[in-house]
Amino acid sequence: MNRRPILLLPLALSATLPAAAQRRETPLADPRPSLEAPRRIVISLAEAEPARAHAVFSNIINIQGFYGQDMVELMLVAYGPGVRHLIAAESQLAERVASLQAYGVAFVACGATLDSLGLGPEALLPGVEVVQNGLPEIVERSLMGWVHLRP
Repeated sequence: MNRRPILLLPLALSATLPAAAQRRETPLADPRPSLEAPRRIVISLAEAEPARAHAVFSNIINIQGFYGQDMVELMLVAYGPGVRHLIAAESQLAERVASLQAYGVAFVACGATLDSLGLGPEALLPGVEVVQNGLPEIVERSLMGWVHLRP
C-alpha cells in the first residue's frame, strides 16, 4: 500500500490556503498632522443608550491613540437624547467623560436640547460647554475643515 500521496495531501492543501492577513499602515494625507495643524474631528452623539456612548468613547480613544494626543483635536457634540450622558444627575459615564477631558477631548452639549429639558448649563458635568444648537455647531465645524464622524 502506498501511503506517500496521503501524507502529502495536507501539505498540498495548506499551500493553497491564503497567508494570514497582515495589517497595513494607514496612509496619512497631506498636509500631515502636526502640532501646528492637528487633525480636527467632531464626533456626534445623539443616542441615550449607555452602550452606544461607551462605543463612541472607545472610538475617540482609538482615534487619539492613532494620531497621538498632540496631533488631533477631538470634540464630541451631544444633542437630542445624547445630551443625557452629559447631565450630571443622569450620566452613567461621568468618569469616562472626565477621563477623556483630561486627555484634551472637548465635550459640547446642545443648548436647544437643554432648553427642551428645562435645564441650564449648571446641570451639566464639569467642563462641558454649551452651544446654541448642536447640529449647526457640527455644520460650521465641518465648513471650517473639521471632519465629522458619526460612529
